[in-house]
Amino acid sequence: MKTLTTLLIVLIVVALGIVGFAYSGFYDVSASSSHSGFVDWLLATTSHASIKRRAGEIEVPDLDNEDLVLAGINDFDSMCVGCHGGPGKDPEAMGQGLNPPAPDLAEEAAEMTPAELFWVTRNGIRMTGMPAWGATHDDESIWPLVAFMTRLPGLDAAGYQSLLASAEGHGHHAPDAAGAEHSHEEGDEAAGVAAHEHEESHDNEHGEPMGEVMDNHDEPHAAAEPETAPEASEEHDHSTHEHN
Repeated sequence: MKTLTTLLIVLIVVALGIVGFAYSGFYDVSASSSHSGFVDWLLATTSHASIKRRAGEIEVPDLDNEDLVLAGINDFDSMCVGCHGGPGKDPEAMGQGLNPPAPDLAEEAAEMTPAELFWVTRNGIRMTGMPAWGATHDDESIWPLVAFMTRLPGLDAAGYQSLLASAEGHGHHAPDAAGAEHSHEEGDEAAGVAAHEHEESHDNEHGEPMGEVMDNHDEPHAAAEPETAPEASEEHDHSTHEHN
């Protein structure tokens, strides 16, 4: 009984110590400072075990399809290079400020299964800067990215650029596809503006909104009412007046 009481007291003290440390502000949470070795190990071990456990039941499609790879490299260049970098490409400013740093995906692809790559891409990882692309992309849009990442370990800078050039028009992040969509939206907007300006010019010319003009044309013409002549002024009957 004495041992159980002592253990309970120790647990309470430890819990109070953890809460007190959390409220103390002593721990530096800035992204410019690194974690301790123990914290790095703890986070990495927890992350890898979690990913492996949850990706075990994912069914992987055929990733050898060249069209998938070509679509995937355009998506990779738009969605991943900014933080992770790529063959012959350094991370951009945002990626250079991440803590923990975004990993080299060529190394990750050599160590992880396609199912694990898919799970991380779709669901992201908390407190790392890795977003959950599944919030904006369906599974069919993510698998091409995974198909390309499986090629990364054997791809150098020249090979990356050559594959990127041959992938023109593939994937929903392809530059020409995005340009065509943007052009179509601009065309629709321009047509709407032109129609609006035409209607306004018609209003200004006739002094009333075009809709009211059309309504007036649809109404049957009212029959013209004959003008009534002014009643003749009563004549003075001088004969009925007596002159003094």
